[in-house]
Amino acid sequence: MKKTNKQSIICHLTSAHADGDIRIFHKLAVSSAERYKTYFIVPNGKTRIENNVQVIGFQSSVKSRIQRMKETVNQVLEEALKVKADIYHLHDPELLRIAKKLKSINGAKVVFDSHEDVPKQILDKYWIPVIFRRLISTLYGYHEKRACKKIDGIVSVTPIICERFSKSHPNVEMIANYPQIKTNDEQVTEKKYKHICYIGGLYESRGLREVILAIEHCDVVLHLAGSFDAEQFEMELKQLKGWKKVVFYGQVNQAKITELLGKCSIGIVTLHPTPSYLEAYPIKMFEYMNAGLALLSSDFPLYRSLLDKIDCSEFVNPLEPNEISNTLTTMLEDEKRLKEMGARAKKAAIERYNWSKEKEKLYAFYDKLLHG
Repeated sequence: MKKTNKQSIICHLTSAHADGDIRIFHKLAVSSAERYKTYFIVPNGKTRIENNVQVIGFQSSVKSRIQRMKETVNQVLEEALKVKADIYHLHDPELLRIAKKLKSINGAKVVFDSHEDVPKQILDKYWIPVIFRRLISTLYGYHEKRACKKIDGIVSVTPIICERFSKSHPNVEMIANYPQIKTNDEQVTEKKYKHICYIGGLYESRGLREVILAIEHCDVVLHLAGSFDAEQFEMELKQLKGWKKVVFYGQVNQAKITELLGKCSIGIVTLHPTPSYLEAYPIKMFEYMNAGLALLSSDFPLYRSLLDKIDCSEFVNPLEPNEISNTLTTMLEDEKRLKEMGARAKKAAIERYNWSKEKEKLYAFYDKLLHG
């Protein structure tokens, strides 16, 4: 006799992410708890019930990635087997090695959630010596393909990644990492049309150097919020002439982010064309859209395929400060068009590019595994 949704158990597993992770906990786990009994197993988390999710935390004091891939994964497996779930939803590539045991002991379904295109992401890893990156990427790709053939379903976040998995697996679903939008999330701050923003990780590959070089020649204020990954890069940017037009906040909370987005008219998404960025939607893109900002985006095919039809973005080569400067100047000269672009972005975010649409796809995916 098949279980009803209320009786079905979903268990989300991570060995590498933090307790409270936005995608894993606040989106997927909290959403699945609306329909199913839901667990979330996470290292160094606090065991509790939150938003109807039973969080199971355990201590893991490993000091290296290699240790984590062995010891922490084994701890995840130990806790997972106690749950006896109907579906185990894996959120880290290193957890693929325990999929067979989860299936064989409990007869459960196993899902792999590929948050990024891992083989391409490996090519960008600064901590892997450049000479070894392509070999490790190839070996991981072989391992991933072989392991995924033995599980029941795959979830990922962009059409390109899903297409890659679909070549070797029949059950692939795109559940995009769109933001959670509250119906009362209306902006009350009057936007300032000479104010632009970038909010997120402050890394060289996010195109910040080029943007700050560009604004030296623009009548604009750049609101910058986030944490630098390297002190040297921070000091380099602060010595550029364009830095005098930057208002730097450091790491800020969600309330401050909402305030900043409310006052700006353009959101910056000029990431470098690295293998992983070329095939991923940055969540900040959709957060900017929801706040009613026009976008200045890298000219990537993936970005154009989504934003062109909305007509809410201008596109630039993110490696060319002069092009960024000229495009920004043109955008800021036409306040009426800028406002219209922001309105179209907001409308698209509310109607399509938000988590409420994606969670319905999650339910259908789970139900297919449970009852199909």
